[in-house]
Amino acid sequence: MSKQDLGIGVIGCGGFGLFALQHFTQIPGAKLIAMAGTHREAAYAAAQRFGIPEPMEVDEMVALPEVDLVYIATPPFLHHTQAMQALAAGKHVIAEKPLAMNLDEADEMLGLAREKGLLLIANLMQRYNPVYEAIKGLIDSKVLGELLHGYFENYANDEGLPAEHWFWDRAKSGGIFIEHGVHFFDLFTGWIGPGAVEAAQVSVRPGTAIEDQVQCTVRYRDDILVNFYHGFTQVGRMDRQEMRLLFELGDVTLYEWIPTLVTVRAVLDEKGTRDLCELFPNARLDVSVNYGPKDRACIGRHKPRDIYQKINLAHGLGDDKMHRYGELLRAVMADQLAWIRDPSHERRITEENGRASLAMAVAADALAH
Repeated sequence: MSKQDLGIGVIGCGGFGLFALQHFTQIPGAKLIAMAGTHREAAYAAAQRFGIPEPMEVDEMVALPEVDLVYIATPPFLHHTQAMQALAAGKHVIAEKPLAMNLDEADEMLGLAREKGLLLIANLMQRYNPVYEAIKGLIDSKVLGELLHGYFENYANDEGLPAEHWFWDRAKSGGIFIEHGVHFFDLFTGWIGPGAVEAAQVSVRPGTAIEDQVQCTVRYRDDILVNFYHGFTQVGRMDRQEMRLLFELGDVTLYEWIPTLVTVRAVLDEKGTRDLCELFPNARLDVSVNYGPKDRACIGRHKPRDIYQKINLAHGLGDDKMHRYGELLRAVMADQLAWIRDPSHERRITEENGRASLAMAVAADALAH
């Protein structure tokens, strides 16, 4: 490899690890060198896919001089130990979410990364989604007025999570808020700013010790309440997710946990409609009602409004979720590799994202219990 190439070592490589690596290694200069910490059938298949040696021990892999970055794709309870090994060996680290099981672990990892000038991020790829940017622009521009409320509903399946799976073991996963919720805490923080968890609950599956449903309410900017629900209860064919943001002049709904489809219902004047279409290029716009001059005046939240029309907008029709997922993974690697080559590069995801999202998840988990 040239000195500009990035040698990647992966710890843990099941089905998702292979999926991520197939995209990480599409970035010019990124090359998979070695694999460690796993002996699953999928890992041996991945070794064949990339033409690398069969899995080795973690300490052996992080000692390889040709490995520059370690990608950690193991369960959460292993992230701290494995990241510390990699950082101590002078390797950059990208870890699957969450960054760690608790803030003490995260702070120790981040302290070592800062001391050595190394990268240490959680793979919170949602911020690389073009839909993220469009919603951020919608909130900041106030095309639909002020943001008032939001929710995220995650009706997830548990078909691949038998009762003995590590996902249900809080000592290994940290629980649903920590293992899974960090993605969406980070997403809404990016849109709105820092928030504080005000209430949280957990539900235990009858007759078991399995915590399969959690929910919490987070307050942002003093007056915006957002509800987060995660339930791992569905058959796979009914797995679905939905986010909704309520504004003064309408609402926006995003579908799937990696949003591709966005729908907007709103009442706007002509300039507002133009601004909305610029935020969502190539969207389908349908006008439900046109208001004549005598019907345009209305009031909402005690504010007078001049409304020309009621519209429905749909953006992302036909987009493939898994293709979008791959795009986001490639964007993560390209962004972080650019920083490794030039530390003045401004990254979209930094070390702070992993810690901040974990802090919110830890707070929600504590309140729920």
